[in-house]
Amino acid sequence: MKLTVSKAIGQALHEEMARDKNVILLGEDVGVMGNVFAITAGFRDEFGLDRVIDTPISESGFTGIAVGAAMRGLRPVVEWMYNDFISVCLDPVMNQAAKLRYMTGGQVKIPVVFRAPMGAGRRNAGQHSQCLEALFTHIPGLKVVCPSTAADAKGLLKAAIRDDDPVVFLEHKLLYARKEEIPDGEYVIPLGKADIKRPGKDITILTWSRQVLFALEAAEALAMEGIDAEVLDLRTLVPLDWEAVRASVCKTHNAVVVEEGVKRGGVGAELSAQITEELFDELDSPVGRVAGMNVVSPFSPVLEDAQFPHPEDIVAGVKKTLGR
Repeated sequence: MKLTVSKAIGQALHEEMARDKNVILLGEDVGVMGNVFAITAGFRDEFGLDRVIDTPISESGFTGIAVGAAMRGLRPVVEWMYNDFISVCLDPVMNQAAKLRYMTGGQVKIPVVFRAPMGAGRRNAGQHSQCLEALFTHIPGLKVVCPSTAADAKGLLKAAIRDDDPVVFLEHKLLYARKEEIPDGEYVIPLGKADIKRPGKDITILTWSRQVLFALEAAEALAMEGIDAEVLDLRTLVPLDWEAVRASVCKTHNAVVVEEGVKRGGVGAELSAQITEELFDELDSPVGRVAGMNVVSPFSPVLEDAQFPHPEDIVAGVKKTLGR
């Protein structure tokens, strides 16, 4: 069956709401409008006002409500209209949801999912175009998921909803319209399991979200020049599938980390350091990084496209790492 990424996400939400009456949705425009990307269209009529809740424009308020609801046994799925809006509701996420299970000695579970679109490319300017996964990975207690395909988005979201810990689930806006094959029937993809999207032997490209597609394009271009690149889609940044990273790097002996988010303080910096610290003897070259520029995302199409990596940038990064 083929579905767009947005429809696959909607299907996962629908299936989980039908399966478990404790799953509820909260967010701006999730009910009457069915979400700004039509992901939850019709949910309000089917599941009722008590389970599909249109909220005021108060991210701090409804995020805090969701954390409290999770403490009392519900499984809220919170939608932030853009991941950029975490700036106004960080306390209930960082200091409450992420900490309470540990601080209560496991007596309280926090089964809440924070969904949010992210990423540049739609000319939404600086306040609506960021990739902030690095911020979330820095907060102990949060799990962080960044799918790249429709099948992964559905399977990972179902796993996130069933998880007893808070999960930040980040969806790239420019993936929503992609139509892809997904498995028929019930399936769940465990959190913390990476996926080899393209096997290779010369270098490992570690990436996630929309950059997986660019990495695959780059790998095909590199193959024309005799470079066989493996593309490892991390899918879940926390927990990280370190064994998959280790196995791939130990096979290729070279690595490049690719991310759309800005390079300074990015996830790539952490991955590069961890690979260097733990797999130094396996490396034939320093770990390369390809990432967004350390600038505010521009509104100008020309400038925005120059701000984040494209396939040709990944090709150049791989060649630089390999000394080609």
